[in-house]
Amino acid sequence: MPTINIVAVSGSLHAPSKTTVLTREILEGFATALRSGSGRDLVIETHLIELSDIGPEFAGVLSRSALPPAAEEALRRIESATLLIVASPVYRASFTGLFKHVFDFVGQYALIDKPVLLAATGGSDRHSLILEHQFRPLFSFFQALTLPIGVYASDTDFVDYKVDSADLRSRIDQAIERGVPVVRSSVLPVSEYVNAW
Repeated sequence: MPTINIVAVSGSLHAPSKTTVLTREILEGFATALRSGSGRDLVIETHLIELSDIGPEFAGVLSRSALPPAAEEALRRIESATLLIVASPVYRASFTGLFKHVFDFVGQYALIDKPVLLAATGGSDRHSLILEHQFRPLFSFFQALTLPIGVYASDTDFVDYKVDSADLRSRIDQAIERGVPVVRSSVLPVSEYVNAW
């Protein structure tokens, strides 16, 4: 039975976090869409890595061989994912430094052709180009397959750490709709994922 392993990484340094809320919404949305749209049984596994929780395991470490077991496990999850969802709050015009530090440890060739959904949060819509100017170049280095539509959310899209914007929900749905066929194609024969749509 084909298995789709969805791994999401929230680069927020705080909890609760709008970035983590957005990441979880996308993760759960993909899992639901992949389960419901296939003509055959799929095993869907999901895992959310929150840097607000595991980040201290990476702090001060200069080589992968020196990482503690929990950090190494997080890297292995990232590298073995069928679909990777990555998100960060905008911090000084980029993703958080800890987010970048984590991906500095990821194997250079571990993400080749892996579908990656890009997401970010910021104080206003003025920061939305972070997806194109910061995220895409990083994952192009890894030769990953960044999905065509990313998801950016501003502070006004949330109320009490819950998504409260029809526009944001529409962007999430559109990103998932466009991304699902790409993810399916990585685990199913062409005839099966084409017929599922």
